[in-house]
Amino acid sequence: MMRKKFLASVMIFVMALSLLSACGKQANDHASESPAEESSTDTGSDGTGETTASWPTTLTNSVHNSAAPDWTEYNQLIFNIKNTTDYNERETMMHRAEDILMSTGAIVPLYYYNDPYLMKSSIDGIYASIFGTKYFMYAKGCADNTLRVSLSSDPTYLDPALNSSVDGACLVANTFAGLYTYNPEGECIPALADETNPYEVSEDGLNYTFHLKKGLQWSDGSPLTASDFVYSWNRAVDPSLNADYGYMFSNFAGYDDGKVKAKAVDDTTLTFTLTSPCAYILDLMAFPIFFPVNQACVEASDPDGVNPGAWAESTGFVASGAFTLQSWTPGDRMVYVKNPYFYDADNVVIDQLVFILTSDEEAIYSGYQNGEIDFADSVPTDEISKLLSSNDPEFVIAPSLGTYYFAFNVNSHMFDGKSSAEAAAMRRAMGLLVDRSYIVKNIGQTGQVIATSFIPEGMLDGNGGVFKANDEKYSFPDEASTGYYAAEKTDASVTEAKALLEEAGFSFGSDGKLSPETPLAFEFLTNDSQSHVLVAEAIKRDFAEVGIEVTVVKEDWPTFLQDRKDGNYDVAREGWLADFNDPINMLEMFITESGNNDPQFGREPFEEEE
Repeated sequence: MMRKKFLASVMIFVMALSLLSACGKQANDHASESPAEESSTDTGSDGTGETTASWPTTLTNSVHNSAAPDWTEYNQLIFNIKNTTDYNERETMMHRAEDILMSTGAIVPLYYYNDPYLMKSSIDGIYASIFGTKYFMYAKGCADNTLRVSLSSDPTYLDPALNSSVDGACLVANTFAGLYTYNPEGECIPALADETNPYEVSEDGLNYTFHLKKGLQWSDGSPLTASDFVYSWNRAVDPSLNADYGYMFSNFAGYDDGKVKAKAVDDTTLTFTLTSPCAYILDLMAFPIFFPVNQACVEASDPDGVNPGAWAESTGFVASGAFTLQSWTPGDRMVYVKNPYFYDADNVVIDQLVFILTSDEEAIYSGYQNGEIDFADSVPTDEISKLLSSNDPEFVIAPSLGTYYFAFNVNSHMFDGKSSAEAAAMRRAMGLLVDRSYIVKNIGQTGQVIATSFIPEGMLDGNGGVFKANDEKYSFPDEASTGYYAAEKTDASVTEAKALLEEAGFSFGSDGKLSPETPLAFEFLTNDSQSHVLVAEAIKRDFAEVGIEVTVVKEDWPTFLQDRKDGNYDVAREGWLADFNDPINMLEMFITESGNNDPQFGREPFEEEE
């Protein structure tokens, strides 16, 4: 088992809206880690031909350890998806990519997200996107003009280029601004971009000119200009920054060279060039890594370049959004105050935004009940049924687009001595043992839909339809459940799981459990929030039924995120809320070079320090 604690870093994200097509690189460009050759898997390996519903036939790895899947085809396929302008073929390739991903067994979906939270009925103006971002800046009806919010414990990064967690993105959305943002209806609308003439695009869809509002200012009163975007974007793609979301610039000309082809024509005119047309370019402009940061503030706080996020860790850092950080007491609260230089400050009514920092759901609920908290983004499992039965109007279940799952580290020592096919069989077997129905009904409780594949229910296919709807281009492996796992755990699924484990070299005793000669034991990593621990314990019980021994390891949020990112785990709880409404967002996160590739596909094993 892998165990070693670290600090810092974060995980998943934010954005919004419906998309229709690809956003990628031209065929003659090469991503820094995209292989030059196709995999030996011959069915649909280059995105041509008919997509297969069966598991891929090749699961060998000639690059890293023998148990990990060869990620050559997947990396190339994502590159091809982002290249093509044939949207029928693109849909086919995305289904193929999900087939490959699910065939590894390393991604085990549990349910599709919804977004439950508590909000005082006296408060108006707060809204959430289907991607998990909460917009608090237009709140009204708050006592003392102060909104008190509980999102989670202390954030790791407030830097919009380095944050990769949903709660962190909520903080970013209320303290920074981009060219575009989202309104309560989920529409992508101009923010720092001029409202009447926001942009022009060339006929071929490659060259953009954005026009900024005149007179924009940073929170210190200094001018915010187009050159701030050029600096910020080049900072975001600089390999030395190691930004988790840096790959979102991969369709920008110059990305491979670490410097995008963006130019400030004057203070209010920004131009840039893409390598292929991008239908969801406005959604990218509303995503945090595309937000500008203040160069002077960044460089003054980190002159040696050893701590790139330091500038946003101190109170009073220069920002562009509705609020600025006034004070931060770790483990207690963060106090933000209204930014008078915000472009839409006239519509911001509240004077303060206070974030209560704790992951203790019982304490959060108690604080909400006694009036110390106005908005609570989590609810104790034990209280959900009461809130539902009483039809409490303050208990909101908002729609969301994402998947809650757990992931195997493909380099875990539990797969030592196994072939890649045997390791995949082990993982798929354990996916079949999970009682998703129990988790949804007894832990989730808010009507979550059981997940039978990774791409969430209702996500569009980029070709005018819904990705999970069967059509002439594709039929899912299990038409009854339109997924890769049946919705309900059954005797048959347990029998199938045992057969897969036997394929992987395990044997069972007369009691139906693994024999002492072929034991299987590992750690399940989770953060210490109540609901996540309960899910981990439920999975532990499911695995114990066939003799698999699981130790649930609970870590504080920053340590958990870093260990998961580093591959310092065996199995970990995961969740991904889409950044925009297109399957490529759910698929490209698993390319080898992605900072969100927690399963470590195509990577060298993590080495523990002695």
